[in-house]
Amino acid sequence: MGKFAVTMMSFLVLCVCTEAVYMKYKDPKQPLNVRIRDLMNRMSLEEKIGQMTQIERHVASPQIMKKYFIGSVLSGGGSVPVQKATAADWVRMVNGMQKGSLSTRLGIPMIYGIDAIHGHNNVYKATIFPHNVGLGVTRDPQLVKRIGAATALEVRATGIPYTFAPCIAVCRDPRWGRCYESYSEDHRIVQTMTEIIPGLQGDVPANSPKGVPFVAGKTKVAACAKHFVGDGGTTKGIDQNNTVISVNGLFDIHIPAYIDSVLKGVSTIMVSYSSWNGMRMHANRALITGFLKGKLKFRGFVISDWEAIDKITEPPHANYSYSIQAAVLAGLDMIMGQENLTEFLDDLASLVRKNIIPMSRIDDAVKRILRVKFVMGLFENPLADLSLANQLGSQEHRELAREAVRKSLVLLKNGKIASQPLLPLPKKATKILVAGSHADNLGYQCGGWTMSWQGIGGNDLTTGTTILNAVKNTVHPSTQVVYHDNPDMNFVKSNHFSYAIVVVGETPYAEMFGDSANLTIAQPGPSTIRNVCGVVKCLVIVISGRPVVIDPYLANIDALVAAWLPGSEGQGVADVLFGDYGFTGKLARTWFKSVDQLPMNVGDPHYDPLFPFGFGLTTQPVKN
Repeated sequence: MGKFAVTMMSFLVLCVCTEAVYMKYKDPKQPLNVRIRDLMNRMSLEEKIGQMTQIERHVASPQIMKKYFIGSVLSGGGSVPVQKATAADWVRMVNGMQKGSLSTRLGIPMIYGIDAIHGHNNVYKATIFPHNVGLGVTRDPQLVKRIGAATALEVRATGIPYTFAPCIAVCRDPRWGRCYESYSEDHRIVQTMTEIIPGLQGDVPANSPKGVPFVAGKTKVAACAKHFVGDGGTTKGIDQNNTVISVNGLFDIHIPAYIDSVLKGVSTIMVSYSSWNGMRMHANRALITGFLKGKLKFRGFVISDWEAIDKITEPPHANYSYSIQAAVLAGLDMIMGQENLTEFLDDLASLVRKNIIPMSRIDDAVKRILRVKFVMGLFENPLADLSLANQLGSQEHRELAREAVRKSLVLLKNGKIASQPLLPLPKKATKILVAGSHADNLGYQCGGWTMSWQGIGGNDLTTGTTILNAVKNTVHPSTQVVYHDNPDMNFVKSNHFSYAIVVVGETPYAEMFGDSANLTIAQPGPSTIRNVCGVVKCLVIVISGRPVVIDPYLANIDALVAAWLPGSEGQGVADVLFGDYGFTGKLARTWFKSVDQLPMNVGDPHYDPLFPFGFGLTTQPVKN
């Protein structure tokens, strides 16, 4: 009898324990809103505030994740586990932090984010696609969707489920240092290019309610439309500055692509550093809460830019508690970049306890963050593995990038006389010159946001094909290719070249450091053009993130190609130069004569460009 009683007691304890460990939020069979509500009811204020926090990987550790219930981690530009890190290095680091999150009381997984804005551009040996300024030229939404899908696979290969892309800015002034992140000065092209979102995330199911985020499993990533809103319209193109425009202008030019993004199920939206008519966007409740969350019914989460809430005050961080209050009340759900983590957590908790920020606002933020995490399956599959490692820099993705390069090139001039075109170039020639600072420089070819925030020069940064090597790969074996980065005129004269290819342009840059008032080709580019094009038939290829001053050299140049920032697959340039494929690209930006004309966009009364929006000469493929 005693033995039976003990057995019954054990059975009852087992039943009670089993009952206790069943939590609705952990059950994928439960409806989404049931799971969110169940988890929210269990969360303390500290756990909720932790979810609203995104810290950089150098601040994070498994211990920090566990102690402060951190909701998200990011890698900034160039922030890597080790130099030339492999997929395994990345997965190990991300999983290490994730295990810290999973060891908390409620086991809420963190979401790791990274700027994969032209491929997985922080990662060694990843495929680097052309920057958006080139992709806009293609006017090919399906190409961009395929690029999104390839990027998602490469990002997931490193254990990361979230990218801060796409940038859907409408750059209205090329003096802005982020203009290469914009597809076009025309919002209609930018709108069509939001097709990258279903590429990254998967196609939204037909029955999905409007505004609800969607991520189709372990081969897709959460996307982020940015920077809301008007980032591309600042005065004189000054980064993080003031966009002076009417309500109608804002809604006609800068808002439309966000409407498309929300309809396509974008998971997150990042707010812009910039201001609209003097009000910092990070404090603009009418647009974030009223329009985005209210009118558009966006149900994902709104994230700040890096330490952007600090800049609500002048000087930045002068009154941090006020900055937190203004941003969270405006509708920010997740705050990025807490270098001083405890200051943020303590200040936010204090504002809630004092009822300055209502608990309903915190609950709205956390609900949105959890919704994205549940939808993308992060609770069921929080830890990454190496099953997709072979996707990183795969040949298939490199071929896709090469196709994108071909379609992004714009032929601006072809022969001093139209009846005597220089392109396509003959593969068979006695001796040709390849010259210029950008001809054999993979870093210059890729531009900013490649292996580091501002970008780097040289050929050691990652794997790829420079334009010089692409030319060597393409010409006839009997053609002698001579390379000189900056030859003098005597060298060019004495060598009797059949023709020359001169590759010049801008050196890499990114936000804050990329603004330019003069938009000139980097030295010694202009002298290289003069020394070469004054002597021999020459093709000039411009590698740049935007139109640059070219008018003074144009008369001496036989042919001119805008190659933008083509990325790692320079072979795509040679594919078109030598006629294996034809030129098809049309300018998605106006090419000005002089910077004094700026800003100047298609449709402006003073429109007088060197090459108008939509311009682009074509060639037919040839066999040679």
